[in-house]
Order: sequence, then C-alpha cells, then structure tokens
Amino acid sequence: MLYKNEPHLYIFTGHFGSGKTEVAVNFALDLKRNKPDAKVALIDMDIINPFFRSADAREVLESHGITVETMLYANTNVDAPALTGRMASIIEDRSSYVILDIGGDDLGARACGYYAEIIKNRPHTVYFVMNPFRPFTAEPELALKVFREIENATLTGIDEILDNSNLLDYTDPKTIAYGSAKTALVANALGLPVRCHAVMKKNPSAVACAEALFPDDELLIMDEYVKLLFSRT
Repeated sequence: MLYKNEPHLYIFTGHFGSGKTEVAVNFALDLKRNKPDAKVALIDMDIINPFFRSADAREVLESHGITVETMLYANTNVDAPALTGRMASIIEDRSSYVILDIGGDDLGARACGYYAEIIKNRPHTVYFVMNPFRPFTAEPELALKVFREIENATLTGIDEILDNSNLLDYTDPKTIAYGSAKTALVANALGLPVRCHAVMKKNPSAVACAEALFPDDELLIMDEYVKLLFSRT
C-alpha cells in the first residue's frame, strides 16, 4: 500500500517540471479518501519555482478536510516566498499524516534540509518524482546527476522513486511504457524501488496501460488541480 497504517511524513522532491506538486496534491487527496478519519496536512515548500504552486489547490484540499500551509507571499506578485513558523509544528505533529512539496533542484531541496533534524525524528518517506520526458532527466546520466544534487541538499536522503512519465495532453500508452522503463533504469542504478506510478485521469488510454502494467497499490490516478501560470500554446 502507498499509505502507512500510522501517521507518516511524505516528502516529494524532483526537478522543475517533474510534476511533483500535482503529485503531492493528488497524493494528499487520495490519502484522505482512503483514510477519511485521519488528520492530513500539506505544506507547500517550493521556494524556487514560481509557476507551480499547491496553493492553487487550497480550496479543494481544505474542502476535503486537509490542512494547507503555504509560504508567505505564495500566489502574490511579491517574488520573495518564505517558510513560515507554523511549518515546523505541523511536521512535528505525529498524530497527522503530512505531505511536503519541496522546490525543484538542489536549491529548492534546501527547504527540506532546513527541517532535516525534525524530519528524522518521525517516520518519513522521501520520494524523487521523475518524469523522463523533461530535459534535465531525459537521460539516465542526467537524472542521476539531478538526483544526487537534490539528495545532498535534503540532508535526509531519498528513499523511493515515483514515476510520473507524461507528456501532458499528449500522454498515451507508449508514453507510459517507454517512460516507466527509463525510470526503472535510473531506479536500478540507484538501488531504489519505484514505489508508485502516477498518471492523469484525463488520458484514459494511458490510465488503461498503467493499470495493465502495474499493481493497483502502485498507481496514483490523478486529477488536474495545479494551474500553469503561463500558456501551453
């Protein structure tokens, strides 16, 4: 199962464009659906990337009873996002499942490093979200370099790989099959498991392919919640 029986801390890292914020939001919502009586919180710690913010999904998260903590100035025109004092107390709360969305690249991962000692004091899992169709993780040697830079900055280590192979609206069965194979190559080189495969619900043929390839308890079927702040066209 993706979700531990006892309250747990889940941390999502990854390079720009990996889709980690969409994954973190959907992970939180799916966890709450599976454990409706559990306390669940999501913390947006993306101090680097101004284009994707889990704050975009605050309304839907809070409507499902999920606590949301975002950086100061998130979703404003003030380009100086900062961590809040409340974040540490949420991370320390052992009665709550907590999801951390960590900023892209090694600089963003330093937000995790800032709380490393607190994180190490409770059960936790750190994921590296990989999309092998993004430029900086398109080849295994590039992905390994990015992984090691991010892992060093977290000060916690990374435990598992989350495969988020997608080409946005163009995702199809070939995307899933080819992308998951490339992700597996990287995971094998690192000696880490690929714990989860994420796929967007809006790509039904890709969902069908993922369901045929992977066990149900390794799938995260996602809705689209996080807005792009620029046009795809």
